[in-house]
Amino acid sequence: MADVNRGNRPLSPHLQIYRPQLTSITSILTRITGNALIVAALLIVWWLLAAATSADYFATADAVLRSWFGKLVFLGSIWAVWYHFLAGLRHLYYDSGRGLDIPTAEKLGWACIIGSVVLTLITVIIL
Repeated sequence: MADVNRGNRPLSPHLQIYRPQLTSITSILTRITGNALIVAALLIVWWLLAAATSADYFATADAVLRSWFGKLVFLGSIWAVWYHFLAGLRHLYYDSGRGLDIPTAEKLGWACIIGSVVLTLITVIIL
């Protein structure tokens, strides 16, 4: 039978009533950090190719990587490596069938976020 109320119901939750959960934010963040690491790897490859090409081209690439922009990219890359690493460990834990309840998943999400910031600070202090 045809539903006479079909036009009055929303097809999916709208952004006005949907509150993103920590698990969805950390999942999206994992994808973003993975792609950001690709961009950082491309910058490193560009720098290495410039070193193999000529001194002038290397000077240009080296100036970009040593500028505030390059330092910001590499600081973000350090955080992205740590976050991506911790998120990978979290997913290995999930794959074992543990930690799938909501309270544990949220604790693990916060552990990834806070842990990656702390490990980034330790890395920057050491380097």
